[in-house]
Amino acid sequence: MHVTRIERIERIKGAALAGARGLALSLLSLAGSLVLFVTSVVSIVCIVVGVGLFTTPPLLRLVRSHADVRRTLAARWCGVTIPRAAYRTRPGDRLPGPLGQPDACLRMLRDPATWRNLRWLVADMTAGFGTALLPAALVAYPVEGYALAAGLWRVFDGGVWWYGFIPVSGQATALAAAVLATLIAVVAYYAAEPMLRVHFTLTRRLLAPHGAELRHRVEELARTRHDAVDASAAELRRIERDLHDGAQARLVAMGMNLGTVDALMESDPATARTLLARARADSVRALEELRELVRGIYPPVLAERGLSDAVRALALRMPVPVEPRTELPGRPEAAVESAAYFATSEALTNAAKHAAATHVRLQLTHQYGVLRIDVTDDGRGGADPEGSGLRGVARRLDAFDGTLTVNSPDGGPTSITMEIPCSLLPPGSVA
Repeated sequence: MHVTRIERIERIKGAALAGARGLALSLLSLAGSLVLFVTSVVSIVCIVVGVGLFTTPPLLRLVRSHADVRRTLAARWCGVTIPRAAYRTRPGDRLPGPLGQPDACLRMLRDPATWRNLRWLVADMTAGFGTALLPAALVAYPVEGYALAAGLWRVFDGGVWWYGFIPVSGQATALAAAVLATLIAVVAYYAAEPMLRVHFTLTRRLLAPHGAELRHRVEELARTRHDAVDASAAELRRIERDLHDGAQARLVAMGMNLGTVDALMESDPATARTLLARARADSVRALEELRELVRGIYPPVLAERGLSDAVRALALRMPVPVEPRTELPGRPEAAVESAAYFATSEALTNAAKHAAATHVRLQLTHQYGVLRIDVTDDGRGGADPEGSGLRGVARRLDAFDGTLTVNSPDGGPTSITMEIPCSLLPPGSVA
C-alpha cells in the first residue's frame, strides 16, 4: 500500500506523541497509583483504631478522581471509552456532620466499585506502568544508539557499553548499535500508538463495571429518567398555570378596560381616564409577573455569570439574611448549574418560609470532582426529607447522580448538604 510523505510525517508525529504520552502515563501510574494504594490500605487498616474512619473517605474519593482522570485521558488520547462506575450513594441515606464520616466510610467500603478501583491501582502500578512505558522506551531508545554511532562510545574510554545485546567498544560496534536503533525506530513507527492503546484497553478491562453493577446502573438510570420526565411535566404544568392565572388574565382585563375606555371617551372622560390608569397598572403587573416567570425558568444571571454570582443574587432576594461563600474555580455544565441553582433556591426558600430562621449560611465548593452546596439555618428544625419540597430537590439532583442529606433535629438548626459529581469548565468558558 502506497504511503504518501505527509502520511509518513503524520505517523512519525503520532509515534513521538504516543511515546511522550506513554512516559507521562508511566509516571502517573507509578507515582499516583502506588501512593494512593499504599495510603488507602494503611488508612483502611487504621479503621480498627478509629482514625481510618475519617481518613478513608477522602482517600477513596481521591482514588475515584484518579480513575476519572484515566478515563478522560483514554477517551482523548486513544478514543477508548471507559464507563464511569455506578457508585452506590443514594439521596438522603447518609448521616451529616461528624457522624457522616464513619457512615460514609462504611458505605464506601461496602461498594464493589471501591474494591474494583483498589484492584485497578495494583494492576496500574505494575502492568499498567509497563504497558505505558513501552511506547516511550521504543521512541526514546533509538536516540542512544545513534548517539553511540556519532561518537558517544569514546566517552567510555576503554570500557564496554551495552546497547541492547551489542557490546559497544569501538566505532564498528557503535555502527552496529545504530543499525539496531534503526530497527527499534521502525518498530516504534508502527507499534507505539497501538501499544498505548493496549494500556488503555487494560485500564478499561479493570475499571469498567460488569454484570450486576451494570444492571444496577440501568435500573438507576431508568428510575432517574422517570423522575426527570415527571419533574419536567410538573414544571410545564406550573408554567401553564402561572401564565393562565397571572399574565394572561391581566392582559384580558386590560383589553376589556381599553374597550370600555374607547366607548366612554366622548361621553364620560373622567371614567375613561380612571380605566386607563387601571389598564396601565395591569400592564405593569403583567410585565412583572412575566419577568418573575422567566426568572423561574432560567435566570439570566445564571446564564450570563454562572452559578456563583447567581446564588449571590438569589441570596440578596431572600427575606432573611443569607451569608454566601462560593469557591468555584470554574463553571459546571449548564444542566448541572441549573439543577444546583434551583435546588439551592428551594433550600433557601424553605429556610425563609418554614424554618423561622433569622440567619442562613450558604457555601459552594468543588472538591474531588464533586460540587457541594451546604445550606445551614438557625431555625426551629424539624424539616422532613420526605416532604414534597425536599423530595423534589432530591429528584432534581438524582438526575445527575447527586445526593441530598438533611439534618434537622427538632429545635434546630437545619443543615442541608447537596452534592453533584461533575467537572468544571475553565473560567471564562461558556457553560
